Amino acid sequence: MTIDDIRIAIDRLDDELLQIFNRRAALALEIGHLKKDIGKPIYDPEREKRIFKRMCDMNSGPLDNAAIIRLFERVIDESRSLERAKSKGE
Repeated sequence: MTIDDIRIAIDRLDDELLQIFNRRAALALEIGHLKKDIGKPIYDPEREKRIFKRMCDMNSGPLDNAAIIRLFERVIDESRSLERAKSKGE
């Protein structure tokens, strides 16, 4: 494979990641609405710990578990911010 071939493959993965991130965010918004309806807080540290553990257990590298946790912390933080923003705007 050439550098260009690899970059094309990376671009395709980036396209998929973008779609996945937005689908995940949409689901997080749905959860945010349900939590609001039943009076549950948006932040659920135990749920986050379970996500991190599950992802680390599934991780086969080359990213180490610390990197996986950082990536998922960011994704979850953005979802939580979106939930809070939508909750205030309703």
